[in-house]
Amino acid sequence: MEFNDTQAIYLQIADYICEQVLLEHWSVEERIPSVRDLAALVEVNPNTVVRSYDFLQQRDIIYNKRGLGYFVGSNAPQKIKVYRKERFLEAELPEFFRTLYLLDISLEEIQERYQTFIAETFPTS
Repeated sequence: MEFNDTQAIYLQIADYICEQVLLEHWSVEERIPSVRDLAALVEVNPNTVVRSYDFLQQRDIIYNKRGLGYFVGSNAPQKIKVYRKERFLEAELPEFFRTLYLLDISLEEIQERYQTFIAETFPTS
């Protein structure tokens, strides 16, 4: 996993977990990788993964079954969308709008590129 300097690593790992759920790679009520397994996968200290899991557990996205590990919560996809949508609208969208304005990019051009992106990235079966 490639980390960037703009956000704490534990939050980037939390975003990765959320993305796996939204892409349905990890299903609702499915066990997710253990702290050690995920730490090895993303090449970080297990304490960083623990912090990510705690963060997601506080938001009821994942939960811990003592002795069995962590599982995706039953309402996880909806909770992830609410959390990420709120974060996007408050933090990222204003910067996006500023860039559109400064570079004189029309919403029509954005819509066209968005539709192309969706068609190429998430083709229907």
